[in-house]
Amino acid sequence: MPRDMFGDVVNPTVKLGSQKWYTVPLSIVVHIAIFAAVIIIPLMAMGEMPTPPTMMAFVGTPPPPPPPPPPPPAPASAPVKPVPVANPNAAPVEAPKEIIAEPATVPSTAGVPGGVEGGVPGGTIGGVVGGLPEAPPPPPPAAPVRVGGNIKTPNKTRDVRPVYPPIAQSARVSGVVIIEATIGADGRVKDAKVLRSIPLLDQAALDAVKQWVFTPTLLNGVPVPVIMTVTVNFTLQ
Repeated sequence: MPRDMFGDVVNPTVKLGSQKWYTVPLSIVVHIAIFAAVIIIPLMAMGEMPTPPTMMAFVGTPPPPPPPPPPPPAPASAPVKPVPVANPNAAPVEAPKEIIAEPATVPSTAGVPGGVEGGVPGGTIGGVVGGLPEAPPPPPPAAPVRVGGNIKTPNKTRDVRPVYPPIAQSARVSGVVIIEATIGADGRVKDAKVLRSIPLLDQAALDAVKQWVFTPTLLNGVPVPVIMTVTVNFTLQ
């Protein structure tokens, strides 16, 4: 039994190297023939190979040309040197080469005793060259100015008491009426209007104020019309 188990090992029935020497080359030739029949022959049967597209298909649009260079800057103009103006009254810088005698001045006979040397003929004795014209006074303002600041409140020289209306007395109405009065340059009231009204007393207050007289108001020494606020008080006795 053990001999039968290991008999093939001791006496193998298959022996190496029993193949012929031309088996390997023949197998290589057969494989090459099969490769040629499967790949090369179909490619040859297709005819001419297609021409690949040119590479221009992958070339982009050329960039635009660069802008032209800016024009060169204008040449800077040379600075103009100021021309010095000769002043005939200026002191000389250099000494003159020769000294010329000044012409003798002929005294004028048209002057007036007591005048100024070089004065104007026909001038006034002791006067000033050219004279000093007297400035005219400033014209008074056309419109009345309001009292305040430099415009002082005029003083009342004539006072007239208002007449208490009987209807206001019977109604027991009293109070203060405020009036805006326009005083002329002569100090008399030219116009008046009610600012704070008491209906039963307004007219009596206006009649009294229009009879008042004030001192003239001066502006730069000239009487001017002014506007001021006055009050008329009505009190029941």
